This record gives sequence, C-alpha cells and structure tokens, in this order.
Amino acid sequence: MKIYIIGAGPGDPDLITVKGLRLLQEADVILYTDSLVNEELIAKAKPGAEVLKSAGMDLEEMVRIMADRVKQGKMVARVHTGDPAVFGAIMEQIALLKKEGIGYEIIPGVSSVFASAAVLGAELTIPELTQTLILTRAEGRTPVPELERLRDLASHHCTIALFLSATLTKRVVKDFEEAGWSVDTPVAVVQRATWPDQLIVRTTLSHLEEDMKRHGIRSHAMILAGWALDPDIHNKEEYKSKLYDKEFTHRFRRGVKT
Repeated sequence: MKIYIIGAGPGDPDLITVKGLRLLQEADVILYTDSLVNEELIAKAKPGAEVLKSAGMDLEEMVRIMADRVKQGKMVARVHTGDPAVFGAIMEQIALLKKEGIGYEIIPGVSSVFASAAVLGAELTIPELTQTLILTRAEGRTPVPELERLRDLASHHCTIALFLSATLTKRVVKDFEEAGWSVDTPVAVVQRATWPDQLIVRTTLSHLEEDMKRHGIRSHAMILAGWALDPDIHNKEEYKSKLYDKEFTHRFRRGVKT
C-alpha cells in the first residue's frame, strides 16, 4: 500500500513531469493544494476520480482520508505545488502515513525557483562570479536554525533564492547589508511564476522594499538576489563559460589544431 506524492510544478499545467501527469490521470483519489495548484491540471483527472481540496484541512484530516482510501484499495495521489522536497511540508504527512503502515513514492516537480529563473532568462551560476545557489527563507514567525540565519548565509556573496519571504523584505535588506552586500546588488522578484498573471519586478537591494510595496507583492513570490541577476550579465565577456570554447577540451571534444 502506498500513495503518490506528486510535484505539480509552479503553475503552468504543462510543467508537470510526464510521470506525474500519468499517475494523476490514473489516480482514483486526488488530494491537492487548491490554493496553489492550477485547476487546469487537476481537470486532467480521469472521469469519476474523487477530487478533494486540502487547503481547509489540517494534517490529521488529510492523512486520515489518504489512509482510508488506500486501505480501500484505491490509488491515491497527493498533489503539491512546485517540488515537494523544497518547503513542501511532506515530512509530517509521511510520518503519519508510516504509522498507518502506508508507503509513499515522491514524484519530483519543477520548483518555483527554477521556473522563476527561466522566466527571467537567467542562469543562477555564472563562471568567475558565483558557482553556488542557496535556497532558504527569511526568519519570520517560524524560526530558522541559528547557523542558517540569512545574514550568515549571505556572507558567501553567492546567488540566494528566498522562498516565503515576501512580507519580510525590510529584514532581508538589513541582513544582506550587514553581510556586506552592495546596495546596488541586482534583485529580481517573480510573483506567481508561469501563471497567466505572473509579475516580474527587477530592482536592486536598496529599492527592494519600496518596489514590493508599490506592486502590492505579499505572497506567492520568489526573491532572487545576487550579481547573476544583473540584466546586463550577457554582455560581460569575463563571465562567459569556457565549456563550449573551441580551445576547451574534454573527452567528447578535442581542441582545434592551429
């Protein structure tokens, strides 16, 4: 007995994986995060499937329903936004499912961080500039481990992606500045990446707070910060990868003879 935990992707219903879509269409029961998952995707369920919205349910209620349906011999799909492994709150569900003797299989999805990079036309790891991407969130009502405070993470001066931080930009700016970031560091905010009402805001660290307020962004936003987000990065020769340079050899390509 097992359930399928499926990553639905960021919003565009076409960005679910082939395997995720197949399982969704085969499922007898679909429990999905209706506040975040596109209804167009859920509409692809097979006729007669039991489709349940989970936004108004607590943890125990969700797990009780899934366990009950699995024990009835039904195929159950639990559909999450983005990728379940990143701020997906799946650990608690899995713990209770295990107590019921029910297994699970996770089907990865396209995370909002990578969907945001895509709509920005950005590469988050740029040679000679930054080769590290940190996925984190600002500290709000839920604390973060002491060694993972944003100010300390920002001291690496790499690309940083902030989930769940749209209402905490004043603290975000303070932490970055205390870590030594320049006030003109590029920042890009993508609200509801790949949805029809997607909003992109390009700004800098010094203007992040006012631009978020001006656009009324308080939720469903990915904040990407660092010089990899420089809109003019494509014109800077010093940061271009040598991977495809004719002088760069590897086992699949020999250097050009001169």
